[in-house]
Amino acid sequence: MSAESLPPNDVPAMHYLVGGGIASLAAAILLIRDAGVPGQLIRIFEQGQSLGGSLDGSGTPDPGYLVRGGRMFEQHFACTFDLLASVPSIDSEGLTLKDEIDRFNHEVSNSSNCRLVRAGSKVEPLRFGLDARDLRDMARLMTQPEASLANRSVADCFAPSFFTSDFWFMWSTTFAFQSWHSAIELRRYFRRFVHLLPGFRRLEGILRTRYNQYDALILPIQRWLQGQGVHFETGTKVMDARLAREHGELRVTALHLHREGVEQVLEVSGHDRVFLTLGSMTEGAMLGSNDAPPSEPTPGGPAWQLWHRLAALDPVFGRPGTFANDIERTKWESFSVTLRSPAFFEHMQRFTGNEAGTGGLVTFTDSQWLLSVVLFRQPHFRDQPEDAWVFWGYGLHPQRRGNFTGKAMTQCSGDEILRELAGHLHLGEKAESLLGGARVIPCMMPYITSQFMPRSPGDRPSVIPEGARNFAVLGQYCELPDDVVFTVEYSVRSAWTAVHALTGSGRAPPPVRRTDHDPAVLMRAARTLLRGG
Repeated sequence: MSAESLPPNDVPAMHYLVGGGIASLAAAILLIRDAGVPGQLIRIFEQGQSLGGSLDGSGTPDPGYLVRGGRMFEQHFACTFDLLASVPSIDSEGLTLKDEIDRFNHEVSNSSNCRLVRAGSKVEPLRFGLDARDLRDMARLMTQPEASLANRSVADCFAPSFFTSDFWFMWSTTFAFQSWHSAIELRRYFRRFVHLLPGFRRLEGILRTRYNQYDALILPIQRWLQGQGVHFETGTKVMDARLAREHGELRVTALHLHREGVEQVLEVSGHDRVFLTLGSMTEGAMLGSNDAPPSEPTPGGPAWQLWHRLAALDPVFGRPGTFANDIERTKWESFSVTLRSPAFFEHMQRFTGNEAGTGGLVTFTDSQWLLSVVLFRQPHFRDQPEDAWVFWGYGLHPQRRGNFTGKAMTQCSGDEILRELAGHLHLGEKAESLLGGARVIPCMMPYITSQFMPRSPGDRPSVIPEGARNFAVLGQYCELPDDVVFTVEYSVRSAWTAVHALTGSGRAPPPVRRTDHDPAVLMRAARTLLRGG
């Protein structure tokens, strides 16, 4: 523990982590590993009943398994893999979580044979479909200063034809980008992942976990932290934080908690530290069933309410409304499907040429919802029996009327979503034998791409806001140079930056790997773009 952790009376500093997502869990690991903080001095407050935030996975064969989304990894996620190398596997003695990811991706490599489907057939040969103007616009976006793109959208930077290219179909569905999203963020994505372009049509270079991210990452992390003595306080909402500014310094002096209907004020001393996860991609997620669509989402929620309250108190907390005020442009809908027969998986293997788990997303370009599905390597859940098969899909445009249901995805039951999928696969009379008896859980997420909304400097708070003395901001909505949101890496990097800055201990986080500065990478990317993929 650093000298600053102990006040004159030798009362140890407490470390309060608001939110139980991967950012807070990473901060707890780093406090123990790098700053020498005993686990007993760490308390994590989570409003839900389980940890992991957006890295979730739950259910049984009946009523069905649920994953709201999935996270992809790639080799240059330096912060994430450094962290996971510190957490032991709960399955294989002597291995770490990083070792398990390495082993799984060596056994099951990703190389799609069917990335796009059009008119019921896979698109072959698959080309990017970019013209000379599109290539110039991409080059211009990558090279112009980020500051010049403040509040600009992707649509402000490209011709309409760009958004009908197969490149955009692949890029937008791989990363969940919309034309109205932030040009700044697309610029960062192009620069961060330029090395993936040569294999992008086949989704090569994408790494995955053996199970869903809760079972593969969160559960072992939670067990390790519990073994270190960390206190997890689920069912606890942090409703507000009391701030005090004096002599240019800003401190958190209390946290207002709500647990089981009881309000509590937790006093925070001057030497305690507070780590705030503000905002949430999966806040307000609503579930449906085979027979019913998800309910209409309710705006707000504790993670957003806390941010709004803090921003109203001091401008160093940014402007949450930039990201939270237009859920029609930040939502999409996913669906998890549990089958009790391998027939659909066998059909998709014949259709795509990929075994389950080796192909990644399959996107239907004719779909008004812009529907995509992915068949996981089975089992996808630790407790999944051998006679259950789970796949996942999502619609990037859920507000549009479906091609076969004639209804917006948001108004469809799980059975109706499967009917739409069957139509795009031209299953006809085979649909019942392939998908009959499926358990479907639709999931509407109103804020799932809120972090992508157009922004300007000051909209996102710094990890260590100006004047902050005993607190930091974590997660997807703080400002980190060069790195990209909607990744586990961004959350872990924010945690590492915060722990290093507040404790003065351990290594600084490794820099973002700038492959866009590598001439060989740029040459390969340019050749790929010029030959059309």
